[in-house]
Amino acid sequence: MVYYFLEGGAFMWPILLTLIFGLAFVIERAYSLMMSGVDSQAFFEKVSESISENGTEAAAEICKQEQGPVSVIFQAGLSKMNRGIDEVEKAIQNAGAIEMAFLEKNMIWLNAVITIAPMLGFTGTVVGMIAAFDAIKAANDISPAVVAGGISQALLTTAFGLVVAMIIQTFQNVFVARIDKLVLDMEEQSIKIVDYLQEIENICYHFTKETKKN
Repeated sequence: MVYYFLEGGAFMWPILLTLIFGLAFVIERAYSLMMSGVDSQAFFEKVSESISENGTEAAAEICKQEQGPVSVIFQAGLSKMNRGIDEVEKAIQNAGAIEMAFLEKNMIWLNAVITIAPMLGFTGTVVGMIAAFDAIKAANDISPAVVAGGISQALLTTAFGLVVAMIIQTFQNVFVARIDKLVLDMEEQSIKIVDYLQEIENICYHFTKETKKN
């Protein structure tokens, strides 16, 4: 492998740098998405139980102690409970939009690596082919040994660039699937918490109304 890398010429080094650059963001995204995961159903039950027993402020404190987009949107909604359910929905929508942007952060750099690595490889191949034809011209010989050696060296950059793109593309596909799952989970839980808070608000309204009558 090292032999082929060195044989590929100068363009192998920038392609290697794009691989290192891409893997750095792969590690960052993998860690971030891993930390964003939470058992949302269990968390919802924990928060709803806290709301019914200790109120929204205690539930908001529980949300502060947890990581992940679900806890963030729960906390945003609970913090606006005193302003009515409409404000709760707006707060949850705004927090959800911010969390979606956070989940997709740095994905653009993976796309850049996937695009740039093959382009560098193709450029290296073109430059290598030009050098190979110059060598043929200088040697005044078109024997297979002269031609094949130059072309083989030129094609190594394309191969390396495509391999780099495939590696990063694989990770990107995994991350996109993970993000889609987190976003879907976030949307489902936001609907559940809004419905639950609406139910709590209706109960409080009817209780207050009955109390005033008595």
